[in-house]
Amino acid sequence: MKTIIKLIKVIVGVVLVIIGFLGGLIPIFQGWIFGISGLLLLGSVFPPVKRWTHNIIEKAKNKIKSKES
Repeated sequence: MKTIIKLIKVIVGVVLVIIGFLGGLIPIFQGWIFGISGLLLLGSVFPPVKRWTHNIIEKAKNKIKSKES
């Protein structure tokens, strides 16, 4: 059962990342929402992706904090 859930997370995560990538190419489509969601899903299965997305989120938070100051 647990492997089926992991498989579903991987499939949905990859589909969301692809939609996010395509959304980045189409100007009227907000692809980043799908891309981030897909990366977070993949991060729940693959630890390197989780570390990578965590680093990106921390950089974004630091950038927002520096703009507020």
